[in-house]
Amino acid sequence: MVDHSALQVNQTGIVLTVLVAFVASFVFWPAVWLIPALAVVLLAGTVDNRLALFKQIYFQVLKPRGIVKPRPVEDRPEPHNFAQGLGGVFLVVASLLLPFVPALGLALSLLVAVLAFVNLAFSYCVGCQIYFLLGRAGVLRAS
Repeated sequence: MVDHSALQVNQTGIVLTVLVAFVASFVFWPAVWLIPALAVVLLAGTVDNRLALFKQIYFQVLKPRGIVKPRPVEDRPEPHNFAQGLGGVFLVVASLLLPFVPALGLALSLLVAVLAFVNLAFSYCVGCQIYFLLGRAGVLRAS
């Protein structure tokens, strides 16, 4: 079972963080540092779920207070975890591009936000699909 409310809070956090970084960067360029910070948050949460900042906000604050209701779904966490890690990797690449090709770094960050929004709004996880395709191709041990 996977609590899809935790995933939705995580996706919302990703979208909002990237949007704040993007919009604020036009007024205050150092706001782009939110992008590498988000990359660290996503990658750390991929390695250890206890470090997944947005999911912990859900489990420690939103769920206990009844602000967001749990939505357990019979699902596997591995594809979602892979998708989060993939988003983190893309944000690392975006972070490396920001000092040299800022428009490309911001565009790549926005792509991560758009894909998180697609998952949030339409329950379609592109990273999960990549996980399953890589499993089918024998690159990953996805069952």
